[in-house]
Amino acid sequence: MEKITLHKANTRGHADHGWLNAWHTFSFADYTDRSRVHFGVLRVLNDDTIAAGMGFGKHPHDNMEIITIPLEGAVAHKDSMGHEEVVRAGEVQVMSAGTGIYHSEYNASKTDPLKLLQIWLFPREGNVTPRYGQAAFKKEDRINKFQQLLGPGPAESGLWIHQDAWFSIGSLEKGFQTDYLVKKPGNGVYAFVISGDVTINGTSLNKRDGLGISDTDVLHITADADAELLLMDVPMILQ
Repeated sequence: MEKITLHKANTRGHADHGWLNAWHTFSFADYTDRSRVHFGVLRVLNDDTIAAGMGFGKHPHDNMEIITIPLEGAVAHKDSMGHEEVVRAGEVQVMSAGTGIYHSEYNASKTDPLKLLQIWLFPREGNVTPRYGQAAFKKEDRINKFQQLLGPGPAESGLWIHQDAWFSIGSLEKGFQTDYLVKKPGNGVYAFVISGDVTINGTSLNKRDGLGISDTDVLHITADADAELLLMDVPMILQ
């Protein structure tokens, strides 16, 4: 029997620190909801707006797969592995924290806000060697289809993480219909609507809504308006 978990945008945790306006789909920092801790191995889905020139100073992570997707603007990143990069909208950054890293992330602009998604997954195995990846993706390659952003590694070409997970994004035109086949038996899919309106397996979703679906092999997707949709295909069992 298909299982569905609906998270409407306005039910997420919210923190406005002035320089940071953050929405939390799952429990994070001062937002705690025992019914919303994770979806399978998906532990964090933060939707952040960061003021010009502001950001997060040097801080540690370990044993987590961290994915950053800038939606508007660019992230200035520096880490203990020696990377000093700028990650722009249209690019995706992945980090395997593994045995431990430190990093900082700031809005690279002194004038314009930065909007990004930061997503954490529990890894398939602990205490791996930390690693970094970054890649750019052409928006025209996701029009009315799903463009893969990352997959399980290290066999996966392109961006990969230490988890049997696949992230895909689609720019769907109003009226477009398609099916998404779950990549691995036992995985579920968490769908996050970046913009627009969609219907997935009979559930209507709007901007910034999230929908977790498990115990199914396929998602039936209809764009009710022009929409940008992120699909996170993840294991449902924590190892």
